Amino acid sequence: MPHVIVDPESKSLAERFALIKAPSQRRARFPEGCVTVVESEEQARAGRDEQKKLQPAIVYGPSSSSEGQRLYYLVRWL
Repeated sequence: MPHVIVDPESKSLAERFALIKAPSQRRARFPEGCVTVVESEEQARAGRDEQKKLQPAIVYGPSSSSEGQRLYYLVRWL
């Protein structure tokens, strides 16, 4: 898993609990459409759904990519 550089002074970028729709756990960044931000670790863990490929994680973002997409970076899987 790549190291994510976190800017502690950022007002818009933050670590968040989330559910990620991902067919595998090899990727390090995800488009906003694949990420559902939730309020707590418990909500993220409760939302795990293997059939729908929803995996709980901690993400950092959203950040704008050079292609104009908003991305979340994987901090770690829960």
